[in-house]
Amino acid sequence: MHFKQTTSEVIILLGISVVAAFVVNYFSPVGIALTGQWNDSRGVISTRGKDEAVVPDLEIEDVTVAKQIFDKKQSLFVDARSQESYEDGHIKGAVSLPVNRFASMIKSFQKRYGRSQPIVTYCSGRTCGDSHRLAQLLFEHGFENVSVFIDGFPGWEAEGFPIE
Repeated sequence: MHFKQTTSEVIILLGISVVAAFVVNYFSPVGIALTGQWNDSRGVISTRGKDEAVVPDLEIEDVTVAKQIFDKKQSLFVDARSQESYEDGHIKGAVSLPVNRFASMIKSFQKRYGRSQPIVTYCSGRTCGDSHRLAQLLFEHGFENVSVFIDGFPGWEAEGFPIE
């Protein structure tokens, strides 16, 4: 009899916990989206916050298209990864603007590059959302022409394209 009562109490507590978790996630400004893009062949997969929109029109999905943009030398490639990752290797000529240091670096970035400068952000591939977040922050700071290379540094390096 005691076992049945304990089991019932555990099930009730578990149910309350699950309901509470969904309620907190629903009202949290940084809650996790319950639905989204999970097929990496169609774009970036991530557990973005529920209010962060995916903007597929800005995505460069093909590494050869990214290379064509690179070869024209008109776009600035911007690495959204940490400074350490950038120093370990990056697309040749890319500038480091780690998304986690954006607030402290944006003023100098704005002074150096015009708001109409074409920019391609990238990070660590389709499971990394930092390049999307960086693109969003750049738009919010007035940059007009920002794209996201979704295969990032791993996709670039795998093709044997120029790195530093």
